Amino acid sequence: MKTEKLAELGGPKSVTQDPGDIFRWPIVTAEDEQAVLEVLRRGSMSGNDVTKRFEAEFAEWMGMQFALAYPNGTEAIRAATWACGVGAGDEIICPSMTYWASATQALSMGATVNFADIEADTLCIDPGDIAHRIGPRTKAIVVVHYAGYPCDMDAILRIARKHNVRVIEDVSHAQGGLYKGRMLGTLGDVGAMSLMAGKALAIGEGGMVVTNDRAIYEQCVAYGHYERTGGPARWTEPDAAVTIPQLKVFAGLPIGGYKHRINQTCSAMGRVQLKHYATRMAEIQKAMNRFWDMLEDTPGIRPHRPPEDSGSTMGGWYCPRGLYRPDELGGLACRLFCQAVRAEGVPMCQEGAVLPLHLHPVFNEADIFRQGRPTVVAFGQRDVRQGPGTLPVSESIDEITFAVPWFKHDRPQIIAEYAAAYRKVAENAEALLQKT
Repeated sequence: MKTEKLAELGGPKSVTQDPGDIFRWPIVTAEDEQAVLEVLRRGSMSGNDVTKRFEAEFAEWMGMQFALAYPNGTEAIRAATWACGVGAGDEIICPSMTYWASATQALSMGATVNFADIEADTLCIDPGDIAHRIGPRTKAIVVVHYAGYPCDMDAILRIARKHNVRVIEDVSHAQGGLYKGRMLGTLGDVGAMSLMAGKALAIGEGGMVVTNDRAIYEQCVAYGHYERTGGPARWTEPDAAVTIPQLKVFAGLPIGGYKHRINQTCSAMGRVQLKHYATRMAEIQKAMNRFWDMLEDTPGIRPHRPPEDSGSTMGGWYCPRGLYRPDELGGLACRLFCQAVRAEGVPMCQEGAVLPLHLHPVFNEADIFRQGRPTVVAFGQRDVRQGPGTLPVSESIDEITFAVPWFKHDRPQIIAEYAAAYRKVAENAEALLQKT
């Protein structure tokens, strides 16, 4: 171990330079401003002409037949879930380690969520923990490409096809990422994602559904895009987006009672952001890979990224993580490691990620429909609730992962200082252990 004194113990900080705009996101230029102003000036915020152009460009970028924009990712995932046939008494399978908007919508449909564990090296759903959870009322598997890392889609799709279960890809963390050369969001039955201001592909506030299945697309339209269902209305031109006779009878009103039209200022910004995204994403990938290459062979920490020769990538590296292995650092707690890194001048270094959903009261106790019993079991579902200790990897999240800087520009000198902070703490773990 090196003996350079840690900042937490009175030594100099590793990070001394002003980072400038290396973390600023999204990148907004006069082109974005002009696109948004055009919508504002003609008062077409609630129209859909700009949105339809954005959808067409998005579908072309992803190589998909259909794309449908949403006001946020939560509603995009809600519509995808309903379009995959989920209803009262049904089940979906989802990793416990994800943001609540990957699965909570199922409860509003009277369905329940059977949570699966994650893999410690990918932080994505463990394919080995899926098949035994499938029951007669399982309709869909929601996979989350967590922090940009692609799920093991080959294994997941084999299980899904065997059991005739739909696969919904939550791509909120991974726009533009690849799995063995194929775009994330194009491998399952439907892809859904958030495009809010904090995501890698940020359009202000919004979401998107993509699919090659026309039936799923039309179900999504009928569920919340009432102005596209094909029926004439006093203020809306007829739209031929829905052709399925059973759905056309509902023309003019959304089946789900949801209004899923996106504000066109966001669609306008989205068109500009999408045009530049490949170039900006490549810059992010170069910077993030540089950071991890600088930390090669550092004890106790590992990059959270696919092997270089896998054909898989991290997209825009949203919410990047590192993998922590305390046994290589004398058992130093991840919390203490992160505390020491923050002292070196890296404010974003925190242990863990979101908290496991399977332990949250909403998925165990909430009575959404005021029926006098928890919604997760109120419609004849199997009781698939799980308590502490049932998903050990998810529940150990605060000890196996930590946050790293999300660089938006490849500036080697600045990146080197941040990498040095992590290496310095890892190589001086013994001094921290002596302190405690």
